[in-house]
Amino acid sequence: MDAADRRPIAARNLGATQKVAAWLVARGASPNGISLAGMAAGLGAGLAFAATDWLPGGAWLFWLLGAALVQARLMANLFDGMVAIGRGVASPVGELFNEVPDRVSDTAVLLGLGVAAGSVALGLAAALAAMATAYVRTTARAAGAPSDFCGPMAKQHRMALATALGVWCAVVPAAWSGGAWAPWTVLAVILAGSLATAWRRLARAAAALEAKP
Repeated sequence: MDAADRRPIAARNLGATQKVAAWLVARGASPNGISLAGMAAGLGAGLAFAATDWLPGGAWLFWLLGAALVQARLMANLFDGMVAIGRGVASPVGELFNEVPDRVSDTAVLLGLGVAAGSVALGLAAALAAMATAYVRTTARAAGAPSDFCGPMAKQHRMALATALGVWCAVVPAAWSGGAWAPWTVLAVILAGSLATAWRRLARAAAALEAKP
C-alpha cells in the first residue's frame, strides 16, 4: 500500500510502537495473520457487548472485555501495515486483508452495542453507516481521488466511543449510567456522525476529481 493510502496514525511514530513492530518483523509475523487476529478481536468485542444484555449479572466484566478487545482490534490494525512494510511483503492481496476484516469488525462491534442498547435495528443502522464511510473512500480512490480518512466519525472515532462506553458502563453503576440509555446514545451519535462523514468524503472526492485537468 502506498504511504498516501495509509490512514494517518500518530501512534506509528511512538518509540514503543516501533519496537513492538520490529519485534514482530524479526519473528516473521504475518501481516495478514495480524489482520485476521484483529477481526477475531472485533468479533469478540461484539459478543462481549451483546453479553451485557444476555448475562446482565456479569455485565461490568463484559463491558470491560469489550473495551479491551476493541483496543486489541485497533492495535492489530496498526501493526499489520507496519509489519507488512517492515518485512517488505506489502501486496495487493494485503489490501483485501486490510479492508474486509475491518468491515466485519465494525459490524460486529456495532451490532453488539445494538443488542446492549435493546435495539438491534439501531446497531445495524450504525454498522451500515460505518460501512458507507469506507465504501465512499474506496470507491473514490478507485475513481482517481486521493484516499480520504477524514471524520467526524472515522474508524478511530467510532472505536474510541465504543471503548469509552465500555469503560463507563463497567465502572458507573447502572442506575447512574441509565442502563441501555448510554449505548443507545453512543450508537445514535455514531450513526449520525458516520452519515456526515460519508457525505463529507463524497463531497471532497467529487471536488478532487472535478479539479483534475
